[in-house]
Amino acid sequence: MITLEKENFVLSSICQTNLNFFWAGTIAEVLARLGVIHVVSSPGSRSAPLTFGCALNKKLKTIPILDERSAAFFALGLAKQTHCPVVLVCSSGTAAANFYPAIIEARMTKVPLIVLTADRLPEYRDCHSGQAIDQVKMYSDYPLFYKELAVPEINIDLFYYLRQTVSYAYERSLYPQAGPVHLNVPLRNPSDPVTDNDAFLNFLSELDQDAFFKAVTPAQKVQILNSLCEIPCSIQQSERGVIVIGTVQPEDPEEFSQSVGQLSKILGWPVIAEGLSPIRNYADEIPTLVTRYDTILRNSEAAGFLKSEQVIQIGDLPTSKVLRAWLKETMPKTWVIENSADNIDCIHGNTSFLRLDLGSFVRSFNIGQKTKPNAAATSYSNVWQNLEEQANVFIDDKLNNLPDLFEGKVAWLLSAVLPEETPIFFATSMPVRDAEYFWGKSNRKIQPYFNRGANGIDGIVSTALGVAHENKPSVLLVGDLTLLHDSNGLLIKNYFKGSLTIVLINNDGGRIFEHLPISQFGEVFDSYIVTPQSADFEKLAQYHGISYHHPDSWDVFTSLVSDLPASGIRIIEITTNGKFDAAFRKNIFKDISEKITI
Repeated sequence: MITLEKENFVLSSICQTNLNFFWAGTIAEVLARLGVIHVVSSPGSRSAPLTFGCALNKKLKTIPILDERSAAFFALGLAKQTHCPVVLVCSSGTAAANFYPAIIEARMTKVPLIVLTADRLPEYRDCHSGQAIDQVKMYSDYPLFYKELAVPEINIDLFYYLRQTVSYAYERSLYPQAGPVHLNVPLRNPSDPVTDNDAFLNFLSELDQDAFFKAVTPAQKVQILNSLCEIPCSIQQSERGVIVIGTVQPEDPEEFSQSVGQLSKILGWPVIAEGLSPIRNYADEIPTLVTRYDTILRNSEAAGFLKSEQVIQIGDLPTSKVLRAWLKETMPKTWVIENSADNIDCIHGNTSFLRLDLGSFVRSFNIGQKTKPNAAATSYSNVWQNLEEQANVFIDDKLNNLPDLFEGKVAWLLSAVLPEETPIFFATSMPVRDAEYFWGKSNRKIQPYFNRGANGIDGIVSTALGVAHENKPSVLLVGDLTLLHDSNGLLIKNYFKGSLTIVLINNDGGRIFEHLPISQFGEVFDSYIVTPQSADFEKLAQYHGISYHHPDSWDVFTSLVSDLPASGIRIIEITTNGKFDAAFRKNIFKDISEKITI
């Protein structure tokens, strides 16, 4: 009887039972030696050799997850947290199709994934053979690299090819920019666990496995230093410049914040920072930080007076439609600092790309150029700071004195009371907007995460669990529809190591649409767009065996989130009135924008 004992690869009995298992074990060993730590697999017979090869490898942590879509998003979250490639394994057919949304998100947000999809042989395609679909480039151009591997044969040259192809796929998942790669793995008779094929046994006896794998060395973390650039004169001469930080997720948030602060000091420009960027949680590094730009720019007098000449954009633009409309109307000269070849100019403005990283850009100011900001730039920045202070006072006063369970107050409170360095995942839709509107400045070093590449609601719970796995106690801020859309993610519980507090805003539907003109369409709008589900989340928590809380006051809520548990999953449900929330946002923006003065 075969047992699932962990062994060194060269001694693994299962991996040497037949050619398919040895082929798959070789893939796993190469990836482990390169530096992969985590593998996420979903069940299936065709992928059994791949799963066994990973599960039996002592250097790999293999996590089985039933639902392929959840598995892919869990891997995405884990890769976001660790900044290391995570391997995904699944069977053939539609199992592989369920990886697609996470692969799209990984490509758009530069997250390294190595996707291994088992497949039937070419001769079984297009003939209605079971569990056979066209998996060749099935993810289109979203993977940075695609290869269908050869069918395993007893041939040493083919194993050299396998070793180097897998090594190259690992490299492409990280360089020159991170993202997903896809290896399609056709296997013949994968479910036959044992073979007494003499040719294969002779091949094993003649192969020096130690020597074969010594050619694979651990990947070295290489810092690619960009060449310094010549700073355009117009940047330093500008008297009305703004630095805009969008949805960035740097590997070292503190170093990133320090670089932004240094750039702001050199130029004298204010820094507009999206709520999902780490900047708001390192406020001491950026004295010119502006967080209430959405409210400020709703004041037409302020928007006109603050018209900018130059913009330095880092990351995708902030979510705010108000900010985007202001930039589109004024069309300032925009310099996008972007280390990849991506086009992140979504408003099609007066834009030039500087293809280098932020650190290289900041260092470029030391090439004998004037580095002292001019007085006019500082004066312009001071106007922003004055309006920021006014807006902050008004927002803090409004929310501090609000007894009602308004969903926007949740983000405002979390920014002030979460333990330092807490990882927090912001779900799509209103949680992202409320972070932008209400997340405050602090020096708490809170670490924000998000899926803002495709901006979909799929896989949010699973991604957050991946972020929290083997990490500090973490938080997910999510709405009811988004949680229900990925409630299967809670099935990960038995393999989850860590702590995740799910702060659930239950406003009974997709209330983000209340802010759009379509909300005027009455019953049709409520039934087909808002789509209320009236779910009982306490029963959902009971079914999955996780703790549940339903605070009825802000004091109770604050006590629950200011001290996070060391392990486990829990739901804290805040029940609000979606129509009240939408109306309150509109009123608070209107009230404050009318009160601020230049």
